Amino acid sequence: MSETVAERSALTEQETHLSESPSAVPGTQRPGGRTAKVRRAVLDATEDALAASGFHTLNMDQIAAAAGVGKTTVYRRWGSPVGLVADLLHDMAEQSLPAADTGSLAGDLRANAGLVHRTLTDPRMGAVFRAVIAAAACDEECARALHGFYRTRLEEWAPVAARAEVRGELPAGTDALELLRAVSAPLYYRFAVTREELTSADAERAVAAALAAAAAGAFRTAATDRPSATD
Repeated sequence: MSETVAERSALTEQETHLSESPSAVPGTQRPGGRTAKVRRAVLDATEDALAASGFHTLNMDQIAAAAGVGKTTVYRRWGSPVGLVADLLHDMAEQSLPAADTGSLAGDLRANAGLVHRTLTDPRMGAVFRAVIAAAACDEECARALHGFYRTRLEEWAPVAARAEVRGELPAGTDALELLRAVSAPLYYRFAVTREELTSADAERAVAAALAAAAAGAFRTAATDRPSATD
């Protein structure tokens, strides 16, 4: 019993220290030790709540209770449900799998499409993404956080285009981010807009279309499209 009280006392002391620390934009701190455990518990509880019932029912008191953390800590550290979602997206970007390097552009893009497909069709993560996309549609801070998440992921995968150019698989000056967007956009359209079933065939079709468009020069940057002075 004394051990339980001691552990609880230590956690409360850590929460108090966290609560009294200077505020920061959610997701910008990289806490360690006990503070990291508090953050992990809160973000896991946030993800659970989003998966279960979406963004609009996200309740700070319930998140604190589910995480076993004091309400003061949650309110001061994250501020609002939007702050929780923003930090969760930041954490998800950091925890995402690294980009593939299969040795070919087609293989890399298939790996990218496969990752998107698996994520969106996973019962839990699909529900989480529906929730954060819905939140971003009606809240500017959530929209910025979601943009940051996807920007991080796109930049993580951008080297696949540079390697493909070196291998002669892409025209010079191909915009890597536009190429990657072309792969994932059809999948997100089915997932979030038309709410159609998302299949592996859809992922393969998106890759084939992106490869064809890239080969035709559709994703070359404006600078590389301009005629030279000698043309």
